[in-house]
Amino acid sequence: SHRRGPRADMVPEIAAAVGFVSGLLRTRGCVSEQQLQVFSGALREALTEHYKHHWFPEKPFKGSGYRCIRINHRMDPIISKAARQIGLSLPQLYQLLPSELTLWVDPYEVSYRIGEDGSICVLYEAAAAKPPSSYGMLTCKNQMMLGRASPSKNYIMTVSS
Repeated sequence: SHRRGPRADMVPEIAAAVGFVSGLLRTRGCVSEQQLQVFSGALREALTEHYKHHWFPEKPFKGSGYRCIRINHRMDPIISKAARQIGLSLPQLYQLLPSELTLWVDPYEVSYRIGEDGSICVLYEAAAAKPPSSYGMLTCKNQMMLGRASPSKNYIMTVSS
């Protein structure tokens, strides 16, 4: 069969995620371009491998938690593994990367948040429309956004007064 496998379809999403993380390392200027190339290649391979059986373009949010890359005072193992290829230690990584970072790599959309209550920014959005079934689904991301968007107490009080 000459139909493209799921691997080909993850390319833009993984590229967006890898480009973003490499960009964060690049801004500090302590990592050479050559190291960044090696790091990017290693991260791209690791993510492709990690996502291989957890990528469902017809259900973009299925497995979202599994694919989510997180640094919350603990380094995401996939990132630290790629960093080891270029001799970056964990302490160095913690200095170079935000201490709070969440990166969602889902079919058709890659987005990230820096800080526990930073806003969510979209890195990559496919021109192809997402399957209609995905709208209004409670994703890991939407739940966080809903949790934060609850009105404050004084707002509720003014309404009832």
